[in-house]
Amino acid sequence: MMVIRPIHQNDLAALHRLAEKTGTGFTSLTPNEKSLKAKIDISVASFEKENITKPHDENYLMVLEDTTTGDIVGTCGILATVGLDEPFYSYHLGTITHASRELGVHNAIPTLILNNDFTGFSEICTLFLEEEYRHSKNGQLLSKSRFMFMAQFPERFTEKVFAEMRGVCDENGMSPLWESLGRHFFSIDFKKADELTSLGSKQFIAELMPNNPVYVNLLPKEARDVLGEVHDNTKPARRLLEQEGFRYENYVDIFDGGPSLEARVQDIRAVRDSRLCLANIGQPKGAVGQNEQGHYYLVSNAKVTNFRCILIQRSIQPGSAMTLTQEEADNLCVTNKEPVRIVELSPNA
Repeated sequence: MMVIRPIHQNDLAALHRLAEKTGTGFTSLTPNEKSLKAKIDISVASFEKENITKPHDENYLMVLEDTTTGDIVGTCGILATVGLDEPFYSYHLGTITHASRELGVHNAIPTLILNNDFTGFSEICTLFLEEEYRHSKNGQLLSKSRFMFMAQFPERFTEKVFAEMRGVCDENGMSPLWESLGRHFFSIDFKKADELTSLGSKQFIAELMPNNPVYVNLLPKEARDVLGEVHDNTKPARRLLEQEGFRYENYVDIFDGGPSLEARVQDIRAVRDSRLCLANIGQPKGAVGQNEQGHYYLVSNAKVTNFRCILIQRSIQPGSAMTLTQEEADNLCVTNKEPVRIVELSPNA
């Protein structure tokens, strides 16, 4: 069975193995052992915090475990806030109008404006799944499990949440936007800038990035074309977020131009439609076999430190109870009549 759980201290080697497969542009998960250990330490401490009334510097990192093998095959995370300890930069695609009544000219020029507009907001991040496990709806479980945690513990997050998506770069780590814009001010490769940012060194951005608006029509076409676009490997993740209610509001990454998607937490479909019920452990009447039809449901427990989330398939009649098998209950770390949170996996279920 595939189970989402908080990362543990002894998961460092597995997390490092995943990080080695992410590639350039995946700034939240790079194969640096010191950085990864720090992420795990912060996450473990965050899950152990009790009586939180408002979000601060917590970082919740979770992993997808294949219980049949014990292997860690994916990871996802939520930052309670960004930009409080160091600036969080993005570009906003805006418009400047140049007009002359005398010449009869009126031009609306798109611009990139450096900003810190996401300061203080929660961010979902660090979504990565091993290629051989990109099937059987594992990606949806990994991505949407975060919303189950946010639905159960809304006080730990801000009213609005965003996701910074990986932008376009080629197999050699070359970003069209960086080559056309960033390189002129930083004089380093995109991969090096990406590495510095992933390790928490962001002071160089404030020191070198131009504060004046950048006129988009002065950039080469290949740079203009990638603004707001995602890496091919990130397209499925973007579709999942948009299905849940996330929207692109013209904010892009300052290095590769990848879009930031945002939503109000309570408007996220999986948060809004999820509900609590008591676990009923037994033999589900609506359990389905491999060749039968049934809806998919996300099911999570109501615990912080021992948070768990799984995916099940059932044919459930309206108004009937959700019964879990003993294996499902064990993987959720719940006993009979303990609360669990459930929601349909997809909007059209």
